[in-house]
Amino acid sequence: MIKAILFDMDGVLYDSMRSHVQAWQETMSAVGVESSLEDFYLFEGRTGHSTIDILFQRAFGKDATLEEKKNIYARKAQRFVELEQAESTPMPGSLEVLKKTKALGLQRIIVTGSGQHFLFEKLHKDFPGYFDKSKIVTAYDVNNGKPHPEPYLKGLEKGNLFPNEAIVIENAPLGIKAARTAGIFTVAVNTGPLLDAVLWDAGANVLFPSMPVLAENIEKLINQP
Repeated sequence: MIKAILFDMDGVLYDSMRSHVQAWQETMSAVGVESSLEDFYLFEGRTGHSTIDILFQRAFGKDATLEEKKNIYARKAQRFVELEQAESTPMPGSLEVLKKTKALGLQRIIVTGSGQHFLFEKLHKDFPGYFDKSKIVTAYDVNNGKPHPEPYLKGLEKGNLFPNEAIVIENAPLGIKAARTAGIFTVAVNTGPLLDAVLWDAGANVLFPSMPVLAENIEKLINQP
């Protein structure tokens, strides 16, 4: 019996990936690191420090220092807030999915690679009554970000769940890999520019083209044998 839905945040609950991607590319360019927009859609779900190390290895053949990582991530986070103009943009269809999962009596747990300090306040503003602060996994709760299974294993722990009692909703290949490695049935929702094949190749069990289409099918998905 399914008891919970584990939600990724950016690209699933929030239509925020374009701002994240632009903020990352501008910030890394400022420190002399070339990147493409697609890089950051493929890196989505990693911790900020992990993303910076990958790009530094590619550009300079070494990891960034801890001080460099802290400074770069702080600048990226500030630029993201500027691009979003401090306003949240819920993903179309996300509230409908939440309403239906709440009506079905399911726990709602967030598993995000984000390290935003104002995360719960944003969720409370945009989705009041749908999330409990104790059931959110962020970059600060894990040692290993996606695609490592630790974030989703931590989500199961917070919900007191076995893997077969949950479903994950993800939009990113690394998040899908993390969830599948944790042994959880994983729904991909392609809300970005990546080809469907990238999400299938990451291990998605099922794929929907948007959150509104997922909302139309969520009861069937939960009640499948």
